Amino acid sequence: MDDKKIVVVVEDLEVARTALLWALHNLLRYGDVITLLHVFPSMKTRSKKKLRLRRLKGFQLALSFKEICNKYSFNTNVEIVVAEGDENGSRIASMVREIGASTLVVGLHDQSFLYKLALAHNNIASNFNCKVLAIKQPGVAVVPTLDSSTNMDFSVIDITRLQVPDMPSPKIPYQICPSPYAIIWRCKKPRKRTSGSRVKNKK
Repeated sequence: MDDKKIVVVVEDLEVARTALLWALHNLLRYGDVITLLHVFPSMKTRSKKKLRLRRLKGFQLALSFKEICNKYSFNTNVEIVVAEGDENGSRIASMVREIGASTLVVGLHDQSFLYKLALAHNNIASNFNCKVLAIKQPGVAVVPTLDSSTNMDFSVIDITRLQVPDMPSPKIPYQICPSPYAIIWRCKKPRKRTSGSRVKNKK
């Protein structure tokens, strides 16, 4: 099978780190490439110094995500892409198409760009040209700020249903007959008294 490119959106949110961990444990195979994509919003000012600081901050954030990859997945092929973009998600969509991703993994939260992109386009999947997996934080209900009638054409996975415990459940030793006396025993049947003995006792 061909190696795949998995793009994970990098955001300074715990749910984004959770999405990365989910991808490492459930999607990544040997030879696959994980691309950590961070798109920071465009600035009104065109100051090169401020732009450089934004880019540097995004790169440092992506490096912290790369450390997670190195910690939880041995010998992972990781790429980092940092770019300037917009807030409605069109820049992220174009970058995902340019990278040639097979899967996009996003941490889903109430301000996610996916909601804005879905509001602007009827078929959100056509914007990415790949599978889109939005991962929720366990135990957190995600409520979109947009109209609930918006057509969400992407997959939502609740990772609490997919988690596997780290330690296997202890095995209980099975014994066929731990104590024979607890299962089989003898008891003396009470003697039946005759009618004659009853009369004798009454006397």
